[in-house]
Amino acid sequence: MGGIGIWQLLIVLVIVFMLFGTKRLKGLGADVGDAIQGFRKSMGNGPATDEAVSPVKPQAPLQADSVQHTERQR
Repeated sequence: MGGIGIWQLLIVLVIVFMLFGTKRLKGLGADVGDAIQGFRKSMGNGPATDEAVSPVKPQAPLQADSVQHTERQR
């Protein structure tokens, strides 16, 4: 009682789809995404371009022989 259940949420979503249509909702979602991205850029929390993100370089997994070899040297 007092909360929104799954059935009420589904009914609201169906009504929204019927009123606005999928094309208009898709455009609205893109606009909201662009606005959030612009806000992050202006706050300095997001990368300005894709090049600003540094790629992660994978490392080779440790071999059991190399671990044993380093333990013997100690």
